[in-house]
Amino acid sequence: MNQPRTVDVARVIDAERLRPFNYRLIVISWLITVFDGFDQMMISFTAPYMRDQFGLSAPQIGWMVSSGLAGMMAGGFVFSWLADRIGRRPTIVGAAYAFGVLTLATALAGSFGQLVALRFVDGLAIGGMLPLAWALNIEFVPKRMRSTVVTVIMLGYSFGTAAAGPLTNWLAPTHGWQAVYAAGGIGTLVCATLLLLFLPESARFLVMRGMRPDRVAATLNRLDPGLELTGRERFVLSDEGKARGGFRVGQLFEGDLARITPLLWLGFMASSLAIYFMSSWSPIVLEELDFSRRTAALTASSGSLLGAIGGLVLMRFTDRHGARSVALYPALAIPVLLVAGLGWVPHDSFLVAQILAQLFINGGHFGITSIAGIFYPSSIRASGAGWAASLSKLGGVLGPVIGGYVLASGMPVVRTYALLAACPLILVLAALAIAGVVRGRVARPTFVEPTTAS
Repeated sequence: MNQPRTVDVARVIDAERLRPFNYRLIVISWLITVFDGFDQMMISFTAPYMRDQFGLSAPQIGWMVSSGLAGMMAGGFVFSWLADRIGRRPTIVGAAYAFGVLTLATALAGSFGQLVALRFVDGLAIGGMLPLAWALNIEFVPKRMRSTVVTVIMLGYSFGTAAAGPLTNWLAPTHGWQAVYAAGGIGTLVCATLLLLFLPESARFLVMRGMRPDRVAATLNRLDPGLELTGRERFVLSDEGKARGGFRVGQLFEGDLARITPLLWLGFMASSLAIYFMSSWSPIVLEELDFSRRTAALTASSGSLLGAIGGLVLMRFTDRHGARSVALYPALAIPVLLVAGLGWVPHDSFLVAQILAQLFINGGHFGITSIAGIFYPSSIRASGAGWAASLSKLGGVLGPVIGGYVLASGMPVVRTYALLAACPLILVLAALAIAGVVRGRVARPTFVEPTTAS
């Protein structure tokens, strides 16, 4: 009796170039992250209108923004666990439909309490979206292109954040802030339907779980029709250990992950504090500095978009040189924040400093995001990326709240930029330390059965 041929899925994927299958997956992942970014950022641009309608104080605005981030932190843990248990596809599709419905529901909020509650449950649904999109795409591309593909997907997030300001300027003055949430919710539901129709399940996940070889074969044939797999093959992953039941938090600290994981969390938290502080308060801070509401919104959006472009440029270096490349942009952010925060920038030039600060902070966040899942094996990749992204929201939760109390304290608003310089400094140190750990990795020999990939 003939033995089924063995196909090493890891080797097949790593030997491939990007094909139409990858581009379709990147596009639909990009689209849903557009609305993820739009949903997270529009609270910053609609907050002035909400403040006018409900008479909100600065600390109340901070709590309203942070409630969504707290929900995202909790949702990231839940959805990353689900993705490693039931699969990437059903988890992503379910989360997308949920946050579309909840974004629509936010348009119906009639009080501060309702806004806080709806932002929290909306955050629960959004929490796992980005790390799951990263995990799924990482598992379909060669290792040499993982950081770049994650960054391209994150461009969707940044496009959404950049669009939030102009769309708010267009809709809110005439139709109210509620129209902005209605547009975001409807767009998200359309994208969720595209995910339902076209999103594949991770072949690596199916192999790790010993599930559906016919589905693995069909997915790999979509990736490369020349493989001509039948589903009768024996699929293996030479670069992974065997799946060991359910996810345990201790797996994130095995081997050199005992050093990488805490450093990743620390850098991610500091970066998130900076980016959510800037995104939440920049429009209001610029208004306090006598710039118009429209100018403040467009400036904040421009900084986000330029940060995304800068992040994409950086990723080619990250793929080649690893985590140490992540330190570049936050190192540049430090002097810009200090100069702006100490009042050494003339009023007419402050918008330039604002855009540069956002560019470097956002670019650094792209960097730490792009490496969040690459150090973990497929069996826990969604959980590894999800835990990092979720715990980073501790910084995100603190950013808007701290900003609210600092602004209410009577301190000159520009001083907040000087205080913020501590965050990119922490990210620089964490990224360099991760790079040092990764350089010290020693390849361990793994027994691999003779493999046929075609």
